[in-house]
Amino acid sequence: MTTISAGPDSDGLAVRHVKRPTPLRESVYEALTEMIIDGTLERGRHLVEVELAGLLGVSRQPVREALQRLNNEGWVDLRPGFGAMVHVPAEDEVDQLLAARAALESESARLAARYASKEDVAQLRELCKVGTAFQDSGDIDGAVRTNGELHSKITAMSGNRFLVDFAGQVDRRVRWYYTPVAPVRGAASWREHARLVKAIGDGDEDKAAQIMREHTEHTRKAYHDLQASEATSPPPAEKKAAPRRRRTVS
Repeated sequence: MTTISAGPDSDGLAVRHVKRPTPLRESVYEALTEMIIDGTLERGRHLVEVELAGLLGVSRQPVREALQRLNNEGWVDLRPGFGAMVHVPAEDEVDQLLAARAALESESARLAARYASKEDVAQLRELCKVGTAFQDSGDIDGAVRTNGELHSKITAMSGNRFLVDFAGQVDRRVRWYYTPVAPVRGAASWREHARLVKAIGDGDEDKAAQIMREHTEHTRKAYHDLQASEATSPPPAEKKAAPRRRRTVS
């Protein structure tokens, strides 16, 4: 339903504020994207419209529209005769993305070290504390979420809105690649974060940029090591279908 409120502005013209609810297809798109990122819909999984519609409590039409958009953005592959599959990233995709991230975030870290206030550094230290606690308790989702918050905070501290915009464009994809390696990468990753925050707090621009570049490279290497390990492991037993939990889409 569209809500319109009206009132005169300084020129006597009617001011109309139009409020619209989020389109259902947008809500479905967001839900499916997050399910891909967090691994609920694992890489290579066949996506059946009717099953997804039942899971989300919607009709098939917004699911179909969301899958088309996900295909356009590289999250899903639509294959004639096979339907929709969750995209399986090629090795060069990960390398290209993390190379872009290293360039963006090393510059963000350098600028953060230049401009950080005491309050900024305190917030980063608190995020490190929270993320480490999540990691130690085995809460990988919490650790990944806090990892993203810390990186976003550092980028925001750079004071460069273009860096913020560019980093925002790759954030979700980075989370998707990072989530599988978080269990093995986590402890070392948070130690690196602590060193990074110290460099930022000390105002050491060059060291902050260097630590961030090395941090991204370690993540890239961990991802490839995990892929290589999975490729040489015996095939797992056939998985049972995921439970048909009904999700609320608003």
